[in-house]
Amino acid sequence: MTVVVVTDSSARLPDALRERYHIISVPLHVLSGDLDLREDVDEIGPEIYNDSQTTTSGVTPADLEAAYARAIEASEGDGVVAVHLSRRFSGTWGTAQVVAEKFQGHIRVVDSRTVGLGVGFAALAAAQQAESGADMDRVYEAAIRVGSTTECLLCVQQLDNLRSSGRIGVATRFFASALAIKPILRVVDGTLALKDKQRTTSKAIAKLIESGIEIADQRPVTLGVQHCEAPDLAEQIIDALQSKLTITSLVQSDFGPVLSRHVGTGAVGIAVTTSLDPIDFT
Repeated sequence: MTVVVVTDSSARLPDALRERYHIISVPLHVLSGDLDLREDVDEIGPEIYNDSQTTTSGVTPADLEAAYARAIEASEGDGVVAVHLSRRFSGTWGTAQVVAEKFQGHIRVVDSRTVGLGVGFAALAAAQQAESGADMDRVYEAAIRVGSTTECLLCVQQLDNLRSSGRIGVATRFFASALAIKPILRVVDGTLALKDKQRTTSKAIAKLIESGIEIADQRPVTLGVQHCEAPDLAEQIIDALQSKLTITSLVQSDFGPVLSRHVGTGAVGIAVTTSLDPIDFT
């Protein structure tokens, strides 16, 4: 058989891609009142995105253990590579490490050091290597390489969600309180950092597009575009980058309930990598 790849729902890979590459996804959780809702499994409406009483949590040990066991069986002994969101965003990686120990070396756990489609691209890279017949070590290395070299940028309409969840630093909180800004945030070393700030949404989107072009540096890229209830802004970004870049593969996705709770309505983001083979969408 082949190595099987497991990820979590923060990766935001469309169902068709996960099915094509046989990637198993484990749900993160949304906690709203007395409800414990599983992302991509239970129905979760957009009303929770800006609800300060709603929180999120990582994958459960029971869900991970069940997914890992299923993946090991499917691999027929070739092993499992589990690609999860940054340990600095979630306790999921730590939980995965503990659960993986129960399987005595059959699972290697990747801290992708990123989030959203950055995780998704790392999982896809691993799955592409697995499909080519690579062993567990090479599959693991592919995930590490793409996770660490994918650039992820985010533009949010307000910082209240990130502030309340503790996902931004002191300097960014100062800028948010002192000025009416639209920040551009970048994933750096597994956490969010302020890259730029603009006074209007239009200028922020223009800066996001400009940054995507700079990252590509005239090289062919795989592009991911995500949004929270902002499809028009996402399409604007796609149209602009398609006219400027050589895009080998394009993946579009929403942020999903868990990430949307942290970034808020109107957020848009891009993930850009030059390290991923063209994606087979068939």
